[in-house]
Amino acid sequence: MQVVFVSHFVYQLMDTHIKFEEKIITAYQGKGASIFLGAGILDGKIFPQAKVNLALKMMNRHGLIAGATGTGKTRTLQLIAEQLSDVGVPVFMLDVKGDLSGLHQPGAVNPALVERGEMLKWPFQPSGFPVEFFSLTGKVGNPMRITVEDFGPVMLARILQLNDTQTGVLAAIFKYAEDQKLPIIDFADLKKLLTYLADGPGAIEIKETYGRISTSTSGAILRKIVALEQQGVSHIFGEPQFDIHDLFGRVDGKGVISLLNISDSQDQPVLFSTFLLSLLAQLFKKLPEVGDLDQPKLVFFFDEAHLLFKDASKAFLSQVEQIVRLIRSKGVGVFFCTQAPTDIPESVLGQLGNRVQHALRAYTPNDAEALRKTVRTYPHSDFYEIDRILLSLGTGQALITVLNEKGIPTEVVATHLIPPRAVMGPLDEAVFNQLVRTSPFYAKYQDEANPRSANEILAERIKINEMEDDRNKTESRRPGTSRRNTRQTPMEAATKAATTTLAREGVKLMGKIANGILTALFRRKH
Repeated sequence: MQVVFVSHFVYQLMDTHIKFEEKIITAYQGKGASIFLGAGILDGKIFPQAKVNLALKMMNRHGLIAGATGTGKTRTLQLIAEQLSDVGVPVFMLDVKGDLSGLHQPGAVNPALVERGEMLKWPFQPSGFPVEFFSLTGKVGNPMRITVEDFGPVMLARILQLNDTQTGVLAAIFKYAEDQKLPIIDFADLKKLLTYLADGPGAIEIKETYGRISTSTSGAILRKIVALEQQGVSHIFGEPQFDIHDLFGRVDGKGVISLLNISDSQDQPVLFSTFLLSLLAQLFKKLPEVGDLDQPKLVFFFDEAHLLFKDASKAFLSQVEQIVRLIRSKGVGVFFCTQAPTDIPESVLGQLGNRVQHALRAYTPNDAEALRKTVRTYPHSDFYEIDRILLSLGTGQALITVLNEKGIPTEVVATHLIPPRAVMGPLDEAVFNQLVRTSPFYAKYQDEANPRSANEILAERIKINEMEDDRNKTESRRPGTSRRNTRQTPMEAATKAATTTLAREGVKLMGKIANGILTALFRRKH
């Protein structure tokens, strides 16, 4: 009886495994080009034939890569970026710790990587990729800058932590500058505009058109600008501004991977996360509409995404939602990377069609609540209990569901991921520095420019006004130009009165004489 029971159990298990393999093959094998992520896992067994692919044409439908610290999120970013580069798709990535620079160098073969490749029926072949290095400070890569006017009032209010009233004033200042053709390149321009419009010559002008700016509000904004300058981050605003078209490079047919190294800016999370959004905004603003393509023009990986949404205003969140919703029509795919799906607002999370979920932990009540909410975002599975599988995934494994070529969500599958082929760590410092200095962007962006902008234009305007005021004061002091005293002395008053009386009587006398002459002439005729 026991033998029969075991045999029946084994048969059911084999039947389940066959159905699982068939279902995954059907769900994840399309006709077009794709990214190979790994192979399906069920009951602790890897099924190399159950290949899990992500269709290239669906990558502009955006995605989410999530998981607890140490579960392999960064390596997942790396393996996807490598394969995108292979097919000529440029990639932009945030390098939080500075350990993604190794993408330039082929990885070393070791027994663990060879064994992993054999389990997946995927031979490990080391490869390096074309990489460009950027940073916000210019110390760990070529500098990335943006002008204040292109950063915009909503994003600037975010990093300055302005309230609604101050944000409204900032928006009015930006509008005035746009209407008056006053470029706002850096903080010097913005500070000059604030003082000019709040208590300077422009105060009356802006009051008539945009409303008065109180000195208390302008002073509060100025203090916050100065505080940010003292933190040493104002240098990201200026010229030459980073040209977003420089993100679309290719070398020998491979897409260039552009890395923004923030290892020396980690203490400014709001700044770098908002800066990333500003790059997306520039892409949305400047790229043409292309519709759905066979593969994306660019894939943008937004690491530490939870920092973007923390304590964000409604206006800021609305801008994020709009950019994510509409930028897919420009051929750009955006992948957010964070610890849990609950870090992303629902209005944004609902637009992320491709999901790679690494293991979650439930050490605290908040962790358990995040797990419960995450489970509810997945469709029902015939093969897994979602909550249990999320807690049992190992490093380099993930629960995946993506959009197939028809835009339909695929079957949820626990996946044993392939390893990256480049070095999983930082480059040697000497090699890194040489790559930065020999980059074509070194000459283009290294030296800061100082074009004529609002600061200089308003300074000239103020000087001209002061010169006119001085000239008017000088003319008023010249001899013969002063105003005469209109008060009369008693003698002058008496003389004027006598003159007036004589004139009046003279007029009467002349009238009587004229009347007599006319009467005499009339009598002669008759």
